[in-house]
Amino acid sequence: MNSQELMDLLEQLHDKYNRVDFIEHDPVSVPHRFTGQEDREISGFLAATIAWGNRKAIVKSAVRMMEYLDNSPYDFTVNASHAELSTLAGYVHRTFNGMDLTHFILALRRFYTLHGGLGGFFQQQWRATGDMRTVLSRFRAEFFAFDHPTRCEKHLSSIDKGAACKRLNMYLRWMVRRDDRGVDFGLWPDIPMSALYLPIDVHAGNMGRALGLLVRRQNDWKAVEEITASLREFDAGDPVRFDFSLFGAGIDGYLKES
Repeated sequence: MNSQELMDLLEQLHDKYNRVDFIEHDPVSVPHRFTGQEDREISGFLAATIAWGNRKAIVKSAVRMMEYLDNSPYDFTVNASHAELSTLAGYVHRTFNGMDLTHFILALRRFYTLHGGLGGFFQQQWRATGDMRTVLSRFRAEFFAFDHPTRCEKHLSSIDKGAACKRLNMYLRWMVRRDDRGVDFGLWPDIPMSALYLPIDVHAGNMGRALGLLVRRQNDWKAVEEITASLREFDAGDPVRFDFSLFGAGIDGYLKES
């Protein structure tokens, strides 16, 4: 497949999957349940946090998580009493349990108290550094800058340890990307879409290799940089829109056909 043929395939799949029909069965459907920016920021972050494994199970667990937060994630985050926080103990999604959720809520509370929210922190850090890699590093450091069980740290990937940070990059796609397709929210206009990195997991990595976008075998941060650089050759201003294309290539069975 030459460069033009690859571009045509990426565009075709992007157009097919970056549309409102995509929302229902994807974790992005969780923040779409809300209208307020703070509710979308928090619900999106928590949904992304548990986004590994089967998509249907992820969505089901994330919706149940919102029920634990009285379907008012921002109000619960900033106002829940000790007694109300204790009701989170019964939540579990795979290895993410009620203790993790409680301390994630407390960490988020700090962000809304000290930084004006998640969007406030990410945008301020981008303005200060102009480097999303540094922003990701600072975000994790700030997120855990309070007393918390060590076990919570495994649920937020560390770019400083070379992790691909798939769920954080997916969340940033939701919050930063802006177009007229209706999937991503574009809530944080200070961050340019060109600054984003592709969310990469086993499926996206395999698809990227099949399409000649990625050579590196490990799905780590170096692979994220490599595949994002490849996609910037096709759209420097919005490379991560091709996340839809890689997802679509998998759904359409490209690997089986190639």
